[in-house]
Amino acid sequence: MRALYGVPLGITAVAAAGVLYSAGFEVRSFRLRRVTVPVLPPGARPLRVLQVSDIHMVSGQRKKQRWLRSLAGLRPDFVINTGDNLSDPEGVPEVLDALGPLMEFPGAYVFGSNDYYGPKLRNPALYLVEKVRGHHGLNGNAPVVGAIHNPWEELRDGFDAAGWLNLTNTRGTLKVDGLEIELTGLDDPHIKRDRYARVAGGPSSSADLSMGVVHAPYLRSLDAFTADGYPLVLAGHTHGGQLCIPFYGALVTNCDLDTDRVKGLSRHTAEGRTSYLHVSAGCGTNRYTPVRFACPPEATLLTLTARDR
Repeated sequence: MRALYGVPLGITAVAAAGVLYSAGFEVRSFRLRRVTVPVLPPGARPLRVLQVSDIHMVSGQRKKQRWLRSLAGLRPDFVINTGDNLSDPEGVPEVLDALGPLMEFPGAYVFGSNDYYGPKLRNPALYLVEKVRGHHGLNGNAPVVGAIHNPWEELRDGFDAAGWLNLTNTRGTLKVDGLEIELTGLDDPHIKRDRYARVAGGPSSSADLSMGVVHAPYLRSLDAFTADGYPLVLAGHTHGGQLCIPFYGALVTNCDLDTDRVKGLSRHTAEGRTSYLHVSAGCGTNRYTPVRFACPPEATLLTLTARDR
């Protein structure tokens, strides 16, 4: 078989087909994950929670916008947005439009690094290297030299106007079907904006259910929530690995979480306590790496059911 620059043409063709599939089809093949989590008080009726994450909206992504609007047809009891809504400084109006029908329901949100800072054009080959390192140089609330600052305040104001709870290093409460749902959130650990000391102390005794909410599932945050007694933690950020190997799974998580828990429902244990952890693979990508392989974009409908005791 003839070769192209020393690579057999068959291998070149397969690689090209993989790129076309991951960039042309799978990245727009939106799915709904469904999971059941037994965390409600005994005897409580099930509640349905829709988690959306890592939208990474770029202006003009009409199919993604239509799909997000269609999720309102699920009629969730409440919505949790785990951040990274933007990948374009011009994308705020389209995020708010796409999520508009969902903002008719009770909800809450945290932000991720891409809500604060826009991506920069870089060599796509660095994707796996940066994901293995698990960071991109942003640090706390300090100004970031050369960073593109997204209009996150407009996004915040839109969510707040709809009545969604801003869980940025704070707590909030939703009343749903006679139950008190306590939500404790952190700003993004990926850029070291999390301040767990501000919310430490564990669930309040009056809450029927307490949940931790964070964008990036770094172990320090998961350990803190679990050790404090939160039965359920929701996160995003990982993109499910984004580029996965069929029958093997993710190669990276973009944080210090292990690849076995890169997406979906799992358990987390710290200081003798165990929590459920759900990590959303999200429904978008960085605008400069618009590919997914063996990891379709998703949202998750979590059905919360009564625990045995």
